[in-house]
Amino acid sequence: MGDERRIIYPLPKIRNIGFIAHIDAGKTTVTEMILYYTGRTYKIGRVDEGTAVMDWMEQEKERGITITAAATSCFWRGYRINIIDTPGHVDFTAEVERSLRVLDGGVVIFDGVAGVESQSETVWRQANRYNIPRICFVNKMDRVGADYFRTLRMMEKLPGPKPLAVQIPIGAESEFHAVVDVIEEKAIYFPPHETIPEIKEGPVPEELREKLAELREELIEKLAEEDEELLSLYLEGKPIPPSDLKAALRRLTIAGKFTPVLCGCALRGKGIIPLLDAIVDYLPSPLDVPPVKGRNPETGEEEVRETADEGPLAALVFKVVTDPYVGRLVHIRVYSGKLISGKDVYNATRGRKERIGRLLEMHANHREEVKEVGSGEIAAAVGLKNTFTGDTLCDPKHPILLEPPVFPMPLVSVAIEPETRADQNALADALQKLGDEDPTFKVSYNPETSQIIISGMGELHLEVLTERLLREFKVRARVGKPQVAYKETITTAVEMEGKYIRQTGGRGQYGHVIVRFEPLERGKGFEFRNEIKGGVIP
Repeated sequence: MGDERRIIYPLPKIRNIGFIAHIDAGKTTVTEMILYYTGRTYKIGRVDEGTAVMDWMEQEKERGITITAAATSCFWRGYRINIIDTPGHVDFTAEVERSLRVLDGGVVIFDGVAGVESQSETVWRQANRYNIPRICFVNKMDRVGADYFRTLRMMEKLPGPKPLAVQIPIGAESEFHAVVDVIEEKAIYFPPHETIPEIKEGPVPEELREKLAELREELIEKLAEEDEELLSLYLEGKPIPPSDLKAALRRLTIAGKFTPVLCGCALRGKGIIPLLDAIVDYLPSPLDVPPVKGRNPETGEEEVRETADEGPLAALVFKVVTDPYVGRLVHIRVYSGKLISGKDVYNATRGRKERIGRLLEMHANHREEVKEVGSGEIAAAVGLKNTFTGDTLCDPKHPILLEPPVFPMPLVSVAIEPETRADQNALADALQKLGDEDPTFKVSYNPETSQIIISGMGELHLEVLTERLLREFKVRARVGKPQVAYKETITTAVEMEGKYIRQTGGRGQYGHVIVRFEPLERGKGFEFRNEIKGGVIP
């Protein structure tokens, strides 16, 4: 495996994908199974046992949830698959946001019992915003109450690409043991034990032949409506070979028209091999997605960079991590050109030169040093002191600014203070490092209460960060209770009139005020406009 990792894969043979889903849908379990079945790991990690490779942080092991997006890679059928496993909890939505910004394709995982959940819809809309082609995997098909076709009907209500079933489950709940491949018209039987990475093929059961014919006809009709090449074959009335169907489905998946839907049970290893095949068959390579666009920081003109090693460097920083062993790790997606260790690069966002110390390929928290990283690849760099999330690294002779990921504003705030005077400087240093890592974590000082205020996406988010202060940075601090800072505002324009008349025996008092209130754009603050000009009251 060591030699295979050093092979430079041609761009058509690379897949940059992410697993996105609602919390507890099974993203990390799917990733663990994929790593085992592709030979990347020698044993299957379990989330509930705290042995999952991708959940490497101590808090992830304890809580049984993914907190930080972890990157890895594996190899299947001569393809290199770069994977980012993202968190499902809404408090860590920034990890999903920045991962989707640099990925070419996604695998959306749904719980076969719950179907489309709230966070499933959130990540689906995030993928729509970045035009991410995706395939869907309905997981936990062996659970009581799992319903594949109900989940499909729920997915049809989501905006964007429409679901197309390419598999039919054989057996329900605990009896689930195989699927029917709608395109190939065959049954795929899974092994009885998850540690056997093999499948067997056979004829379609008699009771499912009618359902197969119905779904296959529906699949062909929907694809023919959108794809001219398939339409001509369909109108000829001849049987359409599976290879032509797959080619059409790939084109329309990449175009964002449809999303193929598969099913299985990741915990038992059922459906993982067909999922790997689907990732290779239907998701785009870096050459299949449109060339990256940016603007020239000097002229402001739009620039387009083709995905090629020979072109000028254009790379986006999507994540910064403080590593206790190597220091500051900067995660980078290269869009064009090459990153070479020991060479200077230009940070177009900050307007300064930086030197790449070392380049590392990541496998969760394990690292492997490489000399260069080509276009279409994802890696981490050491030595970039003044580079932050969203920055663009490029060739100084051909500067370009790429669009950074957009993050939501923090919602919940708590007050924090060091326990002793000795902890004061250490706390400031640790808060700055955490702020570098997480764009949704903000630190401010409230002069009214003389307190340091930290803000994040939710109670769990802040709880995790304050635990990291104690464990990773060895800083002792007292933390207040979470509070949501909110302000009221008006939503529609309104005009008010008021008169003040008081007779006191002399000249008396008289006042007449007309005030018009109008809402401004969010975040604009307060504006006052006086309609009295030159002392003349209108």
